[in-house]
Amino acid sequence: MRHDRGPAIWPARLRWRLRGATLWPLFAFLTVAEAVLLALLPIAGRHTGVIGGLLLAMFLNLVAVAMLGRGAAVLLRRRRPDLPRVVAEDRAGTALLLVVAAALLTLGLVHVPARRAADRADRIQRDAVRAYVLAHGDRVHRAHLAAMDTEQESDTLFRTCVPGNAAAGVPPLCLLIDTDVSPPRVRVDSDRTPNRHL
Repeated sequence: MRHDRGPAIWPARLRWRLRGATLWPLFAFLTVAEAVLLALLPIAGRHTGVIGGLLLAMFLNLVAVAMLGRGAAVLLRRRRPDLPRVVAEDRAGTALLLVVAAALLTLGLVHVPARRAADRADRIQRDAVRAYVLAHGDRVHRAHLAAMDTEQESDTLFRTCVPGNAAAGVPPLCLLIDTDVSPPRVRVDSDRTPNRHL
């Protein structure tokens, strides 16, 4: 009897499997697309590298598929008992992947004003450092302005160090810049340790 039903069952199973085969190709595509999206529209901070974005996207998508997908598939099969389990899991996982992508896009767009404000504050502090060093710095610091190293302490407070010349006995020049006032307030930090060594 099982042998007689075989020819009729296999086309139906094949149709279900073909209809339920979108999850993993979509997972791969969206993971790469979301990495690029996070680089263009970070959801926090000023920048997200492509590698960091790829790792974050992969983690979120795995959570959506592996942790939430099966539970969503169970709920889907309660409403659609005719769906095979593999198809229900595929559809639920696919829907959750699209939710993750939409959430990342929404968060990135919402974060745009904050990122622009942070970029503006960074430009202001760099201009302030440049003006201060050109007016008060020595020849070594003026020559090394392009190599300035900045750490952001808060939304409006920055610490920027301009390299010196150890061989000539010239230490780095480290400045604290407050962009909360206009023009920005600049003062010399008595600690000459470069940011990368703190």
